[in-house]
Order: sequence, then C-alpha cells, then structure tokens
Amino acid sequence: MASEAELEEVFRLAEAASISGIVADVGDRLASSWLVVSRFREVQALTDRSLQVQTSPSTLLYAGRAFSATGNRTAALTCFQQALPLSREIGDRASEAAALNNIGGVHRRRGELPAALTHYQQALTLCREVGDRAGEATTLNNIGMVHHDRWDLPAALTHYQQALTIRREVGDRAGEATTLNNIGGVHRHRGELPAALTHYRKALTIRREVGDRAGEAITLNNIGLVHRRRGELPAALTHYQQALTIRREVGDRAGEAITLNSIGGVHRRRGELPAALTHFQQALTIRREVGDPAGEATTLNNIGSIHHNRGDLPAALTHYQQALTLCREVGDPAGEAVTRYNIAMVYRADGNLTAAVTELEHVVTIERAIQHPDLADDTATLNQVQAELQNSRAAGSSPDEVV
Repeated sequence: MASEAELEEVFRLAEAASISGIVADVGDRLASSWLVVSRFREVQALTDRSLQVQTSPSTLLYAGRAFSATGNRTAALTCFQQALPLSREIGDRASEAAALNNIGGVHRRRGELPAALTHYQQALTLCREVGDRAGEATTLNNIGMVHHDRWDLPAALTHYQQALTIRREVGDRAGEATTLNNIGGVHRHRGELPAALTHYRKALTIRREVGDRAGEAITLNNIGLVHRRRGELPAALTHYQQALTIRREVGDRAGEAITLNSIGGVHRRRGELPAALTHFQQALTIRREVGDPAGEATTLNNIGSIHHNRGDLPAALTHYQQALTLCREVGDPAGEAVTRYNIAMVYRADGNLTAAVTELEHVVTIERAIQHPDLADDTATLNQVQAELQNSRAAGSSPDEVV
C-alpha cells in the first residue's frame, strides 16, 4: 500500500500532466484520510488543486466538507450544490445521497430545519434503495439532529439509536462516536447527567482512537457542559480550554465560537463579568461570520445576561429581543423559552409584572409542548410572579412601567 508521501507525489505528477482520472482518484484518497483526522486546511488546499484539473462529485464533496468544518458554509453549499447534479448525470446514487445529506447539514447549521429535513429524507430514501447501510446510518443520525434542534428528544433518540445499531453493524467507529455523543446530548438536555457523561466518555475514547480531532473537541466541550451544570467550574474550564486548543489547531471556526461561549459562561458563573463579556463578544463575532443564527441567539442571550447582572435593563432587553427574533426564525423552541424567560425577568426587575406574566405564560406553554426539564421550576416562577402582580394590584400601585 502506497504511503502518504508516495500518494502526494503521484498526485503532483498527475496534476502537472493534467491526468484527470488519477488526480481525482489519488486526491480523493488523500482527502478522505485527512478529513478523518481533521486536517481541514490541507484538504481545502488539495481539493482546490484537484478541481483545477477535474470536477468529480466526490472531490466537490470533500471540498465542501472541509469548508463546512472550518465554518465557510457559503463555500460548502456551493460545492455540494455543484456535486448534486453531477452525481445525477453519471448515475452515482451514493454520491447523490451524500450531496443531499451535506446540503441538509448546511441548512441545519443555518437554522433552516424544514429544508434540512427535506434533504435528509431524500438522502435516506436513496441510501435504502442502493443498500448503503453506512449512508443510511449517517442520514438517520442527521435526521435525529433536526429533531434534537426542535427539542423533540424522543424522536431524536429514536433516530440516534437506529443509527448507532447500524454503525456498529458496519464497523463505523467514527460514526459510532458521533452518535454516542449525540445520545449523550439528549440525556444532558433531559437533565440525566450521569447517563450523558457515560455516553460522552465512550465517544471521547473512540474519537481519540480514530484520530478525530474535531470530534474530540466537540466531546470535550460537551463534557465541560456537564461539569458546568453540576457546578464543577474548574473541571468545566479545563475541558473547554482543551477543546478550544484543538478547535483552533484544526481551523474549526464554528466550534471555536461554541467553546468561547462556553468559557464565557464559566466566567459569568464566577462573577467575572468583564472576562465573560469578552468571550461572549468574541463568540458572537465568529457566529455572525460563519452564519450560525441559532448560536448567535445563544450568545446574544448571554450578553444580555451580563447587562442584566450589571443592572442595565434596556441593554439587556435589546439583546434578549434580538435573540428572540433569531430563535423564532430558526424554529428553536427551547431557545425561545429561555429567551422569553430572560425577557420576563427584565420586566419583573423593572416592575412591569403584567408583561413578565405574559412572557412566562409563553415559556410554560412552550416547555409543556416540548417536555422541557425546566417546566416545573418555570411554572413555579410563573405562579410566584402572578401572585406578585395580584398583590401589587391590591396595593393600588402601577405594575406596568415599561423599560
């Protein structure tokens, strides 16, 4: 079997002679192996050279995946959309399914969940028609992520478990780690932290075994989230910093923003508001650059919380309302519930209890619909604020001053 150096030399010679078949074959072999170990910048450079000689669907897909991994979703979508009709022209059903899957991935990261689901379902049909079990598992995992984003955790878990079974059957270790990580996310969102940590640690072990550096960073960040939720801030920060180092090494800009946001959350919990705001603002800049509206909403919420803690209610409300608009645009009910709760607390602090109750009623309605673990606590808060409003009215004061 040829070494990497030998393959690179063959590629260089074929490139110089414009031998498209060899450029495509050897370039794709290198790109495939480099993507697995998160060598995204090298894949970008290699596929750029390859596409100067030939435009096979597979090369376009590798190029798109590298762009997507480094946060350039516009370039990624262009590659995937070019690969789709070429795959159909040559009757390559597997590549067609892969293109549909990847287009769906761009839509999902943009928060365009209906478009994502449409593409994933088309891909699933193709994978099943051609008997592509590995592709079927990937697609089931992706459909699960859409349900997860919509906070439909039972549907997400069903799809993840189907994907996990297939990935173990076909020996897809990297894919198994991805799905274990996602199942861990369902448990974390349900508040089942021991189960979440168990799945994350299994995923981390596999990702280190297969050399998936980008995936390792994702799971390290997620383990940090569990520690943070437990109040174990030093452990959380350690995992976040490990994740941040890797994400910067591999050029994962979208992931870098996630971890910067997470680090900001630790500083906020510690009362270190300037450091928290610095990290949140860095995350916000990147999230806007890479086109991550759901992530942007999360960070706007966090920035709003800093202003809220400082007593700057108008600034807090401005950021929360910007976040609410994004949550509703991308169809993030859990994010909408969090944001409306934050808005309610601003109104409450400003004495506008009527508006606070209205927002909390929305929160409880949303959380009941998605079976959110905070439903009981937020219902209790609603009842308390309703009592405050009744007492205020009984005392004859005006509770309706607006920020």
